Amino acid sequence: MSGAGKSTLLDELARRGHRTVDTDFDSWTGPDGLWDEPRMAALLQDEQDVIVSGTVDNQGAFYDRFEHVVLLSAPLSVLLERVAGRTTNPYGRTPEQRAEIARYVDEVEPLLRRGATVELDGRRPVAELADAVQRLGEPTPCSD
Repeated sequence: MSGAGKSTLLDELARRGHRTVDTDFDSWTGPDGLWDEPRMAALLQDEQDVIVSGTVDNQGAFYDRFEHVVLLSAPLSVLLERVAGRTTNPYGRTPEQRAEIARYVDEVEPLLRRGATVELDGRRPVAELADAVQRLGEPTPCSD
């Protein structure tokens, strides 16, 4: 959801040395609003450690190639407060866009939650969220 903190979290993970891709930029998403499937497939085949962010209708086609699918969520009031105050993205300032965000929380977020393997509370400090995402990529200890 817009305002959940995805870009901020990606920036922190990149600062820590992780390869990150925000599919809202650099033509990852085409004019039809879908991920460029050949490009995404190539990325996921070539990169062993990449963190991808974005919400599009065809993302589920790639779920089997992700170790984890993380939903970063926050209450609607937090989302609306954040989009109203951010300076890096104008989306969310008009009444129509704010209504659209509310509709997405009601209609889209439940679908995202069903596909997620992990849900993180976007109200947590960004360092804690980055730690949580990093732990997801750590090997699980064997119990011999």
